[in-house]
Amino acid sequence: MSKPLSVPFETTLHVRDYCLCLHVQRAARALARRFDEALRPLALTNGQFSLLMSLNRPEPPPLGPVANLLAMDRTTLTAALKPLERRGLVIVTPDPRDKRSRRLKLTPEGIALLASAVPIWQRTHDAVEAGLPGSDPDRLRQDLMALS
Repeated sequence: MSKPLSVPFETTLHVRDYCLCLHVQRAARALARRFDEALRPLALTNGQFSLLMSLNRPEPPPLGPVANLLAMDRTTLTAALKPLERRGLVIVTPDPRDKRSRRLKLTPEGIALLASAVPIWQRTHDAVEAGLPGSDPDRLRQDLMALS
């Protein structure tokens, strides 16, 4: 019988301390909780805020570019749109130039809610940036964008 494989505990500690993926995941979850809490009075999650903001364009965007911007697959984006559609914040319409494609548009209610959410987002975002000791938020954004 062969000897069972094992991973030394020192490797576990090394991954815990150095793994960029782990640290980015932990930071993303902490930020998501913070923004979710801030946006809760508007019954919005941070993901819904980002989705609504991604639709705030001069022309209603197609599904694909929004999915790419949010780093979602189209199926996940479609599922994320459903509660916003039910609330009357977003409408999904056929593309007038290609009936197989769909366009995503904020309703007047969606625009109003987004306008109410932006000051909350701004305050929360400012507090997050202020809480980065000795860090350069612009450099952090650049580094994160390089990873994506």
